[in-house]
Amino acid sequence: MSDELFSLLQEIVRIPSVNPMGRDVQGDIYLETKMNDWLDNWFGELGVEYRRQTLEPGRDNVIAIVPGSVAPEDGGKILMLEAHQDTVPIDGMTIDPFDPVIKDGLMYGRGSCDIKGGMACMLTAFKRLVTEQPNNVPTVVMACSVNEEYGMSGADIMPLLWQDTEQKWFAEPAGVIVAEPTMLDVVVAHKGVTRFLVDVTGKACHSSQPTLGQNAIYRMARIIAVLEDYALNIVGTLNEHPLVSNPTLSVGMVNGGISINTVPDYCSIEVGRRVSPGECPDVAFDHIETHVRQTLNSEEWVGDITFHKPTISKSGLNDDTNGEFAQYLCGVVQSAGHSGQRIGVPYGTDGQAFYRAGVPTVVFGPGSIDQAHTKDEWIALQQLAAAAELYYQMILQFGV
Repeated sequence: MSDELFSLLQEIVRIPSVNPMGRDVQGDIYLETKMNDWLDNWFGELGVEYRRQTLEPGRDNVIAIVPGSVAPEDGGKILMLEAHQDTVPIDGMTIDPFDPVIKDGLMYGRGSCDIKGGMACMLTAFKRLVTEQPNNVPTVVMACSVNEEYGMSGADIMPLLWQDTEQKWFAEPAGVIVAEPTMLDVVVAHKGVTRFLVDVTGKACHSSQPTLGQNAIYRMARIIAVLEDYALNIVGTLNEHPLVSNPTLSVGMVNGGISINTVPDYCSIEVGRRVSPGECPDVAFDHIETHVRQTLNSEEWVGDITFHKPTISKSGLNDDTNGEFAQYLCGVVQSAGHSGQRIGVPYGTDGQAFYRAGVPTVVFGPGSIDQAHTKDEWIALQQLAAAAELYYQMILQFGV
């Protein structure tokens, strides 16, 4: 079974599905189109019912289902396994991103860890369910989402499959397991995020006479200083969670000016605010804007500052509804001799979409987040083999 699993992962790592991350880039390595078609063919050959749910051209969620021992309309439970198809870009990688070499117990390649490794494990468990046909199992949905790395918008539309009158296909799941690298611990809480652009205008003039203009970069420097103080002294006090570090803020991008001999009339920054599991990202955004404007209210140019609507605004995963589900999964993992600890993490996942839909959700998978997005991304084969078996046991022991 392990050899088949490893071969499966090698096959899907070879399929480029790079997320453009909002950049204007072209090429056949971008978007999930090839993964969409591969999954379509794989589920078709397996002989299960499946559907494609379109987010936008070239980007389809692909979802398959295996009926359980008791039909949902008769009270049977539904368990969803979810993994995203996309990977981060390959810029700066020191290995061939699409050549999944195995060496010293590790498999290399873009997506091997995040999260095609977890997807391969889930697909392996899903296939075993079809071929072995065990008794007393739930209905299982295998859901493969798009655009997780830049907005999680694929997962956001998945709940329509049980909520929306026109798209409804199956009943609400009793639980969702989202694949991410957790080292086989059970993530019950994680942060969310809001990201937004701030710009400020000035007045351009020749740099030989700078007093005739208004330097937008100098103005932005004042704004950045306010945000730095906010990041160091304020944001961390706004919320806390026992399993997740306190909220944070970071200025990640600066852009301004057209030439060295022109006083710039425009400058912009991109800001990222990580929200705690219990925070609302829209409220967090409003708080930042209010603080900046109040701090700089004596400046005549405060009205020239624009806070643009967030490009991404996602809540976190809270542990207020998944306690019983997490306890069950921890038990399955620990009974197999693995750590299976109940933990929180600082990053975000597709789990937020299912949490907001009211479904008990946890995050669980092989590999370490430390290897995700790296220049030589890899995953340990031992983690893969363990996760594939654990996903299957989670299905078998979930009950009907």
